Amino acid sequence: MSSSFRQTVFTALLFLIGNTAAAESSDRPKMSASTLATAPALDGIVLGDTAWSGVAPATGFQQIQPDDGMPATQKTEVFVGYTDVALYIGVVAYDDSPEEIIISDSRRDADLEDTDAFLVIIDGLLDRQNGYVFGTNAAGIEYDGQVVKEGAGQFAFGGGGFNINWDGTWSVRSQITDNGWSAEFEIPFRTLRYGSADEQTWGINFQRNIRRNNEIVFWAPLDRNRSIYRVSEAGTIDNIAPPAQRNLKITPYALAKAQRGGTLNGTDTDAEFGVDIKYSLTPSLTLDATYNTDFAQVEQDDVQINLDRFNLFFPEKRPFFLENSGQFSVGNSQETELFFSRRIGIGEDGELIPVDGGLRLSGKVGESTNVGVLYMGTEAVTGVAPKNRFSVLRINQELPNRSAIGAIYVGRDGDGTLLVPENDDHNRTYALDGRWGIGDNLVVEAWLAKTETPGLDAKDTAFSATANYSSPEWAYRLEYTEVGEDFNPEVGFLARSDYRKAQGFIMRRIRPDDLWNLLELRPHISYDGYWDFDGFQETGFLHLDNHWEFKTGTEVHTGINWLRDGVTEEFEIVDGVIVPPGTYDDSEFQLIYFTNQARPLSFSLRAQIGGRFGGDRTLLRPTIRYRIGEVFNSELSFSYNDFDLPGGAFKANVGRLRLAYSFTPKMALEALVQYNDLDDELGTNIRFSWLNSANSGLYVVYNQFDERGPGALPTGHEFIVKYSYIFDVFR
Repeated sequence: MSSSFRQTVFTALLFLIGNTAAAESSDRPKMSASTLATAPALDGIVLGDTAWSGVAPATGFQQIQPDDGMPATQKTEVFVGYTDVALYIGVVAYDDSPEEIIISDSRRDADLEDTDAFLVIIDGLLDRQNGYVFGTNAAGIEYDGQVVKEGAGQFAFGGGGFNINWDGTWSVRSQITDNGWSAEFEIPFRTLRYGSADEQTWGINFQRNIRRNNEIVFWAPLDRNRSIYRVSEAGTIDNIAPPAQRNLKITPYALAKAQRGGTLNGTDTDAEFGVDIKYSLTPSLTLDATYNTDFAQVEQDDVQINLDRFNLFFPEKRPFFLENSGQFSVGNSQETELFFSRRIGIGEDGELIPVDGGLRLSGKVGESTNVGVLYMGTEAVTGVAPKNRFSVLRINQELPNRSAIGAIYVGRDGDGTLLVPENDDHNRTYALDGRWGIGDNLVVEAWLAKTETPGLDAKDTAFSATANYSSPEWAYRLEYTEVGEDFNPEVGFLARSDYRKAQGFIMRRIRPDDLWNLLELRPHISYDGYWDFDGFQETGFLHLDNHWEFKTGTEVHTGINWLRDGVTEEFEIVDGVIVPPGTYDDSEFQLIYFTNQARPLSFSLRAQIGGRFGGDRTLLRPTIRYRIGEVFNSELSFSYNDFDLPGGAFKANVGRLRLAYSFTPKMALEALVQYNDLDDELGTNIRFSWLNSANSGLYVVYNQFDERGPGALPTGHEFIVKYSYIFDVFR
């Protein structure tokens, strides 16, 4: 094949991809950043601060709800400027009724959906796929997160395209005024990623929420099915001349811990030290190192009861693994994930495994090539896990219009203490993946993977292909997946194995002009089917539903589910209750209801009532939320499961209480109390945090675990004090 022919094919492919982009940048709003002679006072007061004089604000925000396409009901002005060290954003959120401004929380990274809020997304590399979100409310909270693949999978289907657990170093202050409220952001350039040109143009968009009207408005207009993560339709800001990136942060920590009860006789004390280092090799490529890694400050997992025969999914909560996690994500979220970081440092039954340390290199090489390298080591725990070394290599080449092609390698090498022969203690996963954006609404994705495990070398491959279409009126999804019986990604997650899956989804979005104060109707139908490779159907789920969303914030989902469970081998659903082999066809009624979550007192309920495994099942999940201003938040939830099966009747319930009190946006006391009545277990997690910057600072943690069943261990207590501090070497 001649080079000219290859060039012609490549050019045609790029034209086909790029020509389908409906909103690249030509019709997007533009603004210019201003060089500031002095930095703003950063007190939340924009008007009257001479630092902002002469800066032209961005205005003209447009609604996506409740009145799609109409101008915002309240005026918003956004000022953007910079010094030689930081980007500054000033926002004036005018409001005719400042006494009606809603502030629902003041904790770092608290949800901004139920409060008056302002958010900005910054695409410093102008790749139209990735960026950082910064936000606040009138209490001045710090809300930030990392967007990859335009937040792919965040909306109708779940997923990991937005990482709320990314914590950058930056500051914000807010004030309520007679004109509404205002805020000032100081974002150091070293917190961002951007190109190397002397003068740059970035992608940018602004969002404001006016919660009492259930109103959401944007500076760069979006269709109502989009969110701020839609980087490809952001506006642009030019005249930015950032400094050459010099970023070195060293974060040492010290920890003291005391434990008593459980499997211990007496009291056990321990002290640990460790350090994290972050260094920017280029403005878009970062090296992270960690030694003697500890995550004592992380909130405990939510209790789950497995009432089926498939694996439960517990999300990652540890900060080191969450940063840039989207760049390492390949597979189907919460079902077939080729790399799942909880396999590092956590055993199969939740046991903590000491992490020696590791390295991570992540970011961009050039303008469109994403790279990721991760290497971690863990210690051996007798009877739980050998000493392991984990390695991940990831490369992803971005193409126009939300398209990309990539590859990933994931490896585990153990010391062989739990296997004979020792040289069999390893596992490998190899995969290719790709994404193709077609037009403004359609994305086609696929991946193909193979694993290498000693003794499992027959059907050790898996693949998946998915098409997602989303317009303001319609949403469609088609997926086909196959996972072989020997496919074994040991550093990944499989909800089940040895299956073929077909999935279909169709939804219509309707905005009535004047019907019962409705904002939107979303009738939809979906089907999920799983078969083994002999054609036996293991699962069938047909779902018919309609979402009724009201302008008041109340929402009701009314649905019917038809279920098929094909059980090939009997399993014990709870102690003493057996589900025998067979095919079980059942149906159930489903209701989801929640009131306006922005009110001080709100309520939600999930109910599923019908048949299961040849018997009857009632599931009720009520939740009550109560808050006092922005300082006190509480949530009481209860999951009630009542089964009456041919093999026996039982109840399996989980109660959960969350409490949080914010002394300031950087100081909070939080508690999580959970009770599982099936195992008669009570768990308590109490955390006090006093943050300096990002997620560093003082943490005081108390954990208690109480088993109450026959033969239970004594109540276990754990008390932890941890302090970390970020030393910004080039500040």
